[in-house]
Amino acid sequence: MAMDAAEIETMIREALPDAKVSIDDLRGDGDHYAATVISAAFAGKTRVQQHQMVYAALKGRMGGQLHALALTTQTP
Repeated sequence: MAMDAAEIETMIREALPDAKVSIDDLRGDGDHYAATVISAAFAGKTRVQQHQMVYAALKGRMGGQLHALALTTQTP
């Protein structure tokens, strides 16, 4: 079962309330997305740590319900 963009965005915003989130469905299949997440919570963190924070927000759905997520993270 695929995830829709709104569900991904909601989960990220729950974990990172200040985040600006942009989600694009790359193939129109609900399985391959690109996301840009901008949050002050990323300050002082490495890119790997920032990505881990987003993956943690997805609560284990990465690789299952969500097949692929091209992720860009930034601080404001």
